[in-house]
This record gives sequence, structure tokens and C-alpha cells, in this order.
Amino acid sequence: QVQLVESGGGLVQSGGSLSLSCTASESIFSIYVMGWYRQAPGKQRGLVASITSDGSTNYADSVKGRFAISRDNAKNTVYLQMNSLKPEDTAVYYCHAELFTSAGYWGQGTRVTVSS
Repeated sequence: QVQLVESGGGLVQSGGSLSLSCTASESIFSIYVMGWYRQAPGKQRGLVASITSDGSTNYADSVKGRFAISRDNAKNTVYLQMNSLKPEDTAVYYCHAELFTSAGYWGQGTRVTVSS
């Protein structure tokens, strides 16, 4: 069982920046891919960005050029740097980890609110 603890959410004005972090309870060397998902009220949860064990990244079209995902293997932590935030980025952001065994785990979520 992998536990994921997110932090860094909050309230920010449009155009501002926030950085989210997700720390895993075990070495992320055992994790194939880690990702950030978000769910806005009344909408389905969707992928924001992901990063594989070899550093390959993937982004939703809506955040390309504004968000950056990175990982620090020594700290078992994945980060999401969010710049040029827009009100439509408002959502609960969830960290997800998929192991090489295909087992998946979710964090508890952190709320991001972007005011106009």
C-alpha cells in the first residue's frame, strides 16, 4: 500500500502561481508513473500531467506551457508547478501513483482556487 500526501493548494488570483507537492510513502523508484489529476465541481476527474520513472512527461492540452511536472527521487516527491493560473484551473487536485505491478493509488486531494 502506497500512501500519497499532497500539499500546496490554496487560493490565488488569476495569473498567479502555485506549486503542489506529492510525497510517497515508499521509494518512487518502485512507481512506474506518477500523475496529477483534477476534478472541478460537476465535472469528471481528468489528467493534468504525468511523469514516468524515466522522466517522460505528458500534459493535458489545457495546461501545456503553463504547468510543469517534476520529480525528486531522493525525496520520493513529485511536484506540479502551476503558472499563469486561470479561474478554470479551479479544482481539487489529486496525486496518483501507478506501480510497475499496475496497482494504483490516490492521494486525498488538495484544493486549488483561482479567483478572477
